[in-house]
Amino acid sequence: MAIATVNGIRLHYRRTGDGPLLVLLHGWPQTGHCWRHLVGPLGEAYTVLVPDLRGYGRSDLPTDGHDKRTRAEDLHRLIHDLGYDSATVIGHDRGARVAHRWALDHPGDIERLVVMDIIPTREMWRRMDADLARRTWHWLFHLQPDLPELLAGANPEAYVRYLIDSWAHVPLPEEDIAEYVRAFSRPGALRAGFDDYRAFREDEEHDEADAGRRIPMPLLALWGEHSFLQTIDAVAVWRDYAENVTGRMIEDCGHFLAEERPDAVLERLCRFLPRL
Repeated sequence: MAIATVNGIRLHYRRTGDGPLLVLLHGWPQTGHCWRHLVGPLGEAYTVLVPDLRGYGRSDLPTDGHDKRTRAEDLHRLIHDLGYDSATVIGHDRGARVAHRWALDHPGDIERLVVMDIIPTREMWRRMDADLARRTWHWLFHLQPDLPELLAGANPEAYVRYLIDSWAHVPLPEEDIAEYVRAFSRPGALRAGFDDYRAFREDEEHDEADAGRRIPMPLLALWGEHSFLQTIDAVAVWRDYAENVTGRMIEDCGHFLAEERPDAVLERLCRFLPRL
């Protein structure tokens, strides 16, 4: 474990393995701990870098910079400060949204991109009908000022556990849920996580400015059979945003692909990543 100071904040990260760089980006309500099943196998062929994003885990919890562009800039500077010119990037949930912005802002940084259980943020808002809003109600709740802290802050453990239990098709082990509860019980952690969602206006401005741009690197989209995307053709959506798209639904899986079905995810990664 190590800490790097980049873009005015301290980022906590783990690095293991040897070879070309592969960066793993977590989502909400998680930390880099979510990649624990995949770090070992991936580290046999890659140098695996697992940061806690700005506002998450053991990284700094600033009151600003929660838009995807700033978080992508954090990562751009991190890999270059560590001596790397480019990386393969795998992102889940909010981390995949940061990865998409990173690919738009610094396409030379990313050789291949894997996005797990998302479609582009712009498309989420465009498709926000009653059914999708029911499944992603937390988006609308988290962006409210102060209220999420007032309600969830009274019992962060209950809130984190409720969402993990609701989104997982294969239950997560107790010790791993406890790790996330500890992370989001840290003073300021819930607020920073909610600020990720509250940055939607800045993210929307950046996304609209890039409307029609398709990222050039190969992109693999993975999603769970019982996840938020269960009624959405994610591959078709991503083909409007990337030039070279493949994808696969992971069966018997909810939102937390790398934790619920790590073997199935690794199988798909082996077909997509040339060194595995």
